[in-house]
Amino acid sequence: MGAIPEPKDQWYVMHVRAGLEQRVRENMIRRIESEEMAEYIYEVIVPTDRVSEVKKGKKSESVRKKFPGYILANMWLLDEHNKPMVKTWHFVKETDGFLNFAGAKDHPIPLRPKEIEALRAQMRESESGAKPKIQFTPGDSVRVADGPFESQVGTIEEIDQERGLLRVSVNIFGRSTPVDLEYWQVEKA
Repeated sequence: MGAIPEPKDQWYVMHVRAGLEQRVRENMIRRIESEEMAEYIYEVIVPTDRVSEVKKGKKSESVRKKFPGYILANMWLLDEHNKPMVKTWHFVKETDGFLNFAGAKDHPIPLRPKEIEALRAQMRESESGAKPKIQFTPGDSVRVADGPFESQVGTIEEIDQERGLLRVSVNIFGRSTPVDLEYWQVEKA
């Protein structure tokens, strides 16, 4: 174990009751205020992704938890001697819905700075736009559900995850022709 990060650089993954992540977060935030813990607990987040998909022919966006059953907290939990800060430790342990710290039974391990930076970068990217929920793989047979090639059956050749595009080979005038379609314009055949 390396040096303990500075108090404001300590991030922990907390295992909480599945389905109650947001409730645990809100409870902690209320208690931070009422129990004057702001100098020890700085931020509590539920990492999420915005996902777009097609349901019953309609494009929709939803928010999905990135890590169901887990939340992240930026808090001063370990002192310079790698010992838990009693006040913070008891505050977290007494939080309704909290189960344990991920990765350690009795001794929490802070995330490495590069891990939290990568996670925060993913969250910023998700905030800028919904990622397509693509459930296809190259070689899948699909039916075009929208656009000029509606009702055509084709085969997926390539998937561009970043742009949410699929290159689909469809039969046009007796010839196999590659067509770029958005993921929501097709459905499994």
